[in-house]
Parts: sequence; C-alpha cells; structure tokens
Amino acid sequence: MEDWKLDFEWLEVRHKVQNMMKQANLPDLNVILLLIGIQELGLPKANYTKEEKQDLMHIGVCRLLSIDGYYEFDGRDADGWPHWKAIKPFVAKGQEEQEKLLKEKAVQYFQNEVFV
Repeated sequence: MEDWKLDFEWLEVRHKVQNMMKQANLPDLNVILLLIGIQELGLPKANYTKEEKQDLMHIGVCRLLSIDGYYEFDGRDADGWPHWKAIKPFVAKGQEEQEKLLKEKAVQYFQNEVFV
C-alpha cells in the first residue's frame, strides 16, 4: 500500500475508534491493538490488569498477522481466551516496518470486521 494511502486510511481508523470510544484524543497503535484484542476475546469488562492488557495486545497482533497467514487461531482456553499458533516466521526489518505492517492489517481488519 502506498504511504499516503496508508496514512489516510490509518487516520480514518483512528478517528473511527476515537468516536466509538468517545475519547478526546486519537488512539495510537497500542490502543488499537488492545481494542482488537478485546474484540477477539469477546468478553469485555470495565477494567483489565496490566498483564491482561499485554495479553490482549498480543491477541490483537496475532489476529492481525493471521490475515497474512503468520498465525492461525488455535482455539480457546478454559477461561475463553483465544490462542494462536505461529505458522510461518514473521520477519520485519525494524520497528518502523513492523508498525507499518500492523497499521495496514488494522485498516484491513476495520474494513472487514463488525465491531461491537
């Protein structure tokens, strides 16, 4: 995806989430990953622990990378938390490239998923 198009569509996603969450500030990538993790968990609650937030962000990353076949959904544990297994190695050169890929996948996710 061309950089200008990604920038535009990423900004649209951020505004959509900002409006959905009724927040004053635009969310960053970490907030978007957390929200995707909560959506994939399907068990929203008022407060999550720091560890749960990290786990939810990991779920968000796995879900986004599953779009390109890096991860595959492996089922849920006894508490209902989704688990993913690595299918192929994820190789991105540096943090900037990783963030760009995650933003692209987040845009795709928001274009294809119904958010509740």
